[in-house]
Amino acid sequence: MNFLIGAISGIISGIFASLGMGGGGVLIICLTLFLEIPQQQAQGINLIFFILPAIFSVVIYTKRKLINWKLAVPFAFMGICGAIIGSIISDFIDGYWLSKLFGVLLLFIGAKELFKKSAKK
Repeated sequence: MNFLIGAISGIISGIFASLGMGGGGVLIICLTLFLEIPQQQAQGINLIFFILPAIFSVVIYTKRKLINWKLAVPFAFMGICGAIIGSIISDFIDGYWLSKLFGVLLLFIGAKELFKKSAKK
């Protein structure tokens, strides 16, 4: 059963990640709720999981000329800096509180998306 849950969550997470919709949220939720993996381990698995989908997505989006590299490179560099800082900070936060912070972040993002006015084309 764990393999089935892992396979389904992996597929859904990969689809969401390729769409730019935060597949990590799906994967971490599945890992922590259904497979009862501790929050910090789930985050580590999530990071490893998204290396290959990210590479494939970058290749496809580059072929379609959908990446503004002048804008993307500085964001990527700062994202790497943020990842280093975040991983250091997560060592000092208990898994219980880390999962609560993750839940609050998901609620905030969900509420923002729910009440965001759509842009007219």
